[in-house]
Amino acid sequence: QVQVVESGGGLVQAGGSLRLSCAASGGRFSINDMGWYRQAPGTERELVATITAGGSTNYADSVKGRFTISRDNAKNTVYLQMSSLKPGDTAVYYCNVEIVLTYATLTSIFPAWGPGTQVTVSS
Repeated sequence: QVQVVESGGGLVQAGGSLRLSCAASGGRFSINDMGWYRQAPGTERELVATITAGGSTNYADSVKGRFTISRDNAKNTVYLQMSSLKPGDTAVYYCNVEIVLTYATLTSIFPAWGPGTQVTVSS
C-alpha cells in the first residue's frame, strides 16, 4: 500500500525559512506530478506548487520568488524550500503525488495525499 508522509513543519518567525519534505513508499510504482497544497483554518485547500516528472514547476502567485519546489526521483521525494515566510503562510501543508501502478498490461493512476504538516509563522 502506498504511503505518503510529510516532514519538516514547525514554528518560525516571519522572514525565516523552512524546508518541507515528502516521501512516498510502499511497493513498486512510479510517480507523475508531485505537489504541495496548504489549508489555513476556515479556508479551502489551495495549491502552493507542483512539479512534473520532467522537472517543470508551477507556483501560486502568493509564493513565487519565495518558495522553491524540487524532487528526487530516485528517492520518490519532493521538497518545498520556503523562504521569507509571512504570517499568511501559516497553514497545514499537504503533499500530493500522482502514483502510477502497473500490473502486466494494466495501469492504474491515482492521487495519494499525506496527512499534512503544520507550518506556523509568527509575526
